[in-house]
Amino acid sequence: MKTIRFKTTINCSNCLAKVTPALDKKEGIHSWNVDISNPDKILTVETEDLSAEDIIKTVKRTGFRAEEIA
Repeated sequence: MKTIRFKTTINCSNCLAKVTPALDKKEGIHSWNVDISNPDKILTVETEDLSAEDIIKTVKRTGFRAEEIA
């Protein structure tokens, strides 16, 4: 299992509600969380086989941006 972190534009509970269905149904995501209290709105994803690019594309489809944190 690997943990990938992203800086996002998901900044409120309404934004979270928009992205939740996409992340919940994405095959390969074991768990995820967005810290909207952090200034960078950090999305943390636990996955076995997805790449950062897979997750970025999923978030982008919901209207938000995600950028991997190295």
